[in-house]
Amino acid sequence: MENAFADTMTNRERIIRTLTGKPTDRPPFAWWLGFLPWGETLYRWRQETGIADLDPCRHFGFEPFNNFINVEYGMFPHFERKVLSEDDEFIVSIDWRGITRRDQRNSNSMPDWIAHPVKTPADWQRYKEERLQLRLSERLDNLRDLPVADAPVQVGTFPWGVFGTPRDLLGAEELLYAFYDEPDMLRDMMETHVTLWIALYEEIARRVPIDHIHIWEDMSGKNGSLISVAMIEEFMMPQYDRIARFARDHQVPVISVDSDGDLSQLVPVMMRHGINAFMPFEVQAGCDIERYRDQYPNLGIMGGLDKNALAKDKPAMHRELDKAARMFARGGYLAGLDHLIPPNVPWDNYRYFVEQLKKLVGI
Repeated sequence: MENAFADTMTNRERIIRTLTGKPTDRPPFAWWLGFLPWGETLYRWRQETGIADLDPCRHFGFEPFNNFINVEYGMFPHFERKVLSEDDEFIVSIDWRGITRRDQRNSNSMPDWIAHPVKTPADWQRYKEERLQLRLSERLDNLRDLPVADAPVQVGTFPWGVFGTPRDLLGAEELLYAFYDEPDMLRDMMETHVTLWIALYEEIARRVPIDHIHIWEDMSGKNGSLISVAMIEEFMMPQYDRIARFARDHQVPVISVDSDGDLSQLVPVMMRHGINAFMPFEVQAGCDIERYRDQYPNLGIMGGLDKNALAKDKPAMHRELDKAARMFARGGYLAGLDHLIPPNVPWDNYRYFVEQLKKLVGI
């Protein structure tokens, strides 16, 4: 790859240009979801290496992915965290989002979701009045120091999404019923949250230029979207249009969506409404990033390398590395595995993979 920009391109510029399909001096080597281990995985690696404070980001010299603006994007005040019961295996608690959950003790696996804070329209009205008032100065209280890392300024993160946040409020099954049984409540949930986010974005933009708006959804499974494209258009896209309008008005170059599962239904409809980057393209759900590049030449693609290959052997890992090399050659690609690294991946395999990828990047 020609290195015409080597003396002038910053990491921030490199990431933005990559995700917007523009030429760069080299691909980014960024520390993001696509290289992070689960807690159990990191524990294993520290045992295997004997390094008690092993930090893969520092160890390999990853570059920063973003300057994340840490403000209160959702319920404020938070719910009081409370342990309801515990035994040798499980802890049942209410978390800061008001969700009752059961977690395995000493594990970072997904919890069992037991109950959610909104069950009726009356619950929603009470929740909105008590926890979703703008209160901008208080919500922005953490924004004391402006970002200083050489990376794009990002607003929005997990667990805030037009679909994703109502799912946390209602529960997955209850949310799907709500599209039919309580559509007005659901529209109000989506509109209320986006109104809050845009108000926060406006205040942030007064202090620092925003480079990246991120929306967390997790609204697909192995068989595709949990709701139809018609429902996506009807319920969600009016709110995406508001976010895209803010981005245009403030020259924000990147709007990304994070959803696990099969993205084939989400990508075209969301691209029509301003989204220009997606993650993480789970291989087990049928996501083939080279096929997506064929179909959507201007799409910013993050991830899509099979994390399970790292639990196998070098030939399996090199198949993924070869895929990354082909994607780098076509542009618009930020390398990463297709989700957090599971605990069946040995440190030596992860180390080998990252070192080889670093050579492909050119650093």
